[in-house]
Amino acid sequence: MSDPRFAQLLKERIGLDAESVGDAVIERAVRQRCNQVSGGNVEHYWLQLQGSAEEVQALIEAVIVPETWFFRYPESFAALARLAARRALELAGTRPLRLLSLPCSTGEEPYSIVMALLDAGLAPAAFQVDALDVSRAVLERAEEGRYGRNSFRGSNLGFRERYFSTDGNDYQLSEAVRRAVRFRVGNLLAPGLLAGEAPYDYVFCRNLLIYFDRPTQTQVVEVLRRLARPDGVLFIGPAEASLMSRIGLRPLGVAQSFAFPLQVADAAPRAAPPKWTAPAPIPRPAAPKPTPLRPRPAGNTVQPAAAPADNALVDIARLANSGHAAQARQRCEALLAEKGPDAEVFYWLGLLADAQGQGSEAQGYYRKALYLQPDHQESLQHLAALLAAQGDAAGARRLQERAARGVKRNG
Repeated sequence: MSDPRFAQLLKERIGLDAESVGDAVIERAVRQRCNQVSGGNVEHYWLQLQGSAEEVQALIEAVIVPETWFFRYPESFAALARLAARRALELAGTRPLRLLSLPCSTGEEPYSIVMALLDAGLAPAAFQVDALDVSRAVLERAEEGRYGRNSFRGSNLGFRERYFSTDGNDYQLSEAVRRAVRFRVGNLLAPGLLAGEAPYDYVFCRNLLIYFDRPTQTQVVEVLRRLARPDGVLFIGPAEASLMSRIGLRPLGVAQSFAFPLQVADAAPRAAPPKWTAPAPIPRPAAPKPTPLRPRPAGNTVQPAAAPADNALVDIARLANSGHAAQARQRCEALLAEKGPDAEVFYWLGLLADAQGQGSEAQGYYRKALYLQPDHQESLQHLAALLAAQGDAAGARRLQERAARGVKRNG
């Protein structure tokens, strides 16, 4: 168990919910920074944190390792291009479109926004893109506009030919795209964030809410709504869609875009949505430990999906199915500390929490798995079952539809 002082510090500074990443991840980050700056002396390191904002930021960055690439969730950018082109015509040059990306990490997201708008035919003067992050280090990298191969994933890389030049083993982004983004240091939880700025038409805040507890999620959503225009659109991560439905927002209706128009919240009362029909029963582990855990909805035996730590997952399944849930959880935490975030491990943590009746904790783990692997079938189905049990029929239906699309694509 990590020293609770560090988890509390992260909670106070950035609203981080320790359960969202796990004690092992925080402990590993603390140990890494402690060894680097204090020779392994924890108390000395704690004192350094009290007087060094730079070291606090270094710890934050060690805990939340940015995982991003260009045109991540490409359907989001396709939807943005269509929405922006239509709105630009409506504005007829009276003002530029305003877009915000936060946290922007090393810049792949805001630069993808610019490239999507340029490809949609918008002139550079027709839009403004702001990008915020709490880390000065990642913003410096973003402003440099130099990227390795890991920032380019998938098969549709035509944008790389249009907007990048090769520089050794790296790729240098064109000056035209770079100067279209204004980078700033900013914390979503800071009072008066972007006060005095005009509201934004489109706000990208993806895969951040999953790190927060419920009160902090509510606080952040209110900040996002303040920053956006009443007729604006929020783009969020796939694991966060149920959070939007909980506050009364409905998705845009474009598959895999994870876009939520804000005006829905203020619309007149609408007819109740169609009654949700439960899917085929999803085996859920019962509270008594002797009942075997079944991670795969259609199976009767434990067969974890292939993963880098396949043998460890088999060991976790063996412990869980033999009634040693505590040891299975410890093995999961150790695996996270050793290998870093992994969808299958977070899925197993969700399954183990589910078995113990800890529904809220299980949801957090399933969402974490979906952040890392948006089409993780078991996490989609188990999370859908939890939402349905809580009466969130719309959220459950949406997850079931995502799972069905994934099966169809892979079938």
